Amino acid sequence: MTGKLQHRVGIVGIPPLSVMETLAAPEVKIFDLDEPQGKIDLETASPFLPRVYCGILRTVIANSLAVKPDTIYIDTGAGKCDCAVHTATVLEDILPRTRVIRTRNQDCTPFGIPLCRTHMGLFEKMVAITASVQSTAPYKDLAACLPTAGFWGVPPRDFSLLSLFPDTTHIYGWTRCMENKTPDNPELEIHCNPDIPTVFFAQSFCAKTALARHLAGRHPHGLYLDCDVTAGSSAKAKIQAFLELSGI
Repeated sequence: MTGKLQHRVGIVGIPPLSVMETLAAPEVKIFDLDEPQGKIDLETASPFLPRVYCGILRTVIANSLAVKPDTIYIDTGAGKCDCAVHTATVLEDILPRTRVIRTRNQDCTPFGIPLCRTHMGLFEKMVAITASVQSTAPYKDLAACLPTAGFWGVPPRDFSLLSLFPDTTHIYGWTRCMENKTPDNPELEIHCNPDIPTVFFAQSFCAKTALARHLAGRHPHGLYLDCDVTAGSSAKAKIQAFLELSGI
């Protein structure tokens, strides 16, 4: 133990690979501000962001107030969302001692999507995919399974809704772009499988709700679903009924 203080870095969205490579050092501690960092009170974000902002960006503000990183890298390009641009401005004002660095991830080299297609619980898959943002190492080879269901969309703030899906669920949408490390990839994001029942998910108040609803309407067997902060009993019942009626 050296006793040396670590540089605390927060990330929002998926910073470019070149940025993540510079952060891959023992003296850097990374916090994914999109995910709840311990027991945070989301209401601490209320004075700074309106409630029409999604639960993810409100979580970013609440996390940042609690963690107070030395530096925050926030993707303000098309790989995240327009609202992230304004969130970066808010962060600069409420955390004057934190350096807020705006990035635009335009990486286009595919890293692969082994987790999205492998046989594994959807909850565990999503945890592994979100954790992969902090790694620059190549992925391990994983066998792809034959899909029986699909989950299209962004990682939900409340992962508990994922436990309702079978282990043979394939992941599509922005989460697939996330694992591929190409978040600004519209062609990959809109891809889905018309042959399997698919839930099209987005956080409430997120601009991606428009695409989720549009794709669900065109899909032969799709369900559009949005949730704000937590997945309530109504949302979970819709997923359960949809999957059961699909014979899953």
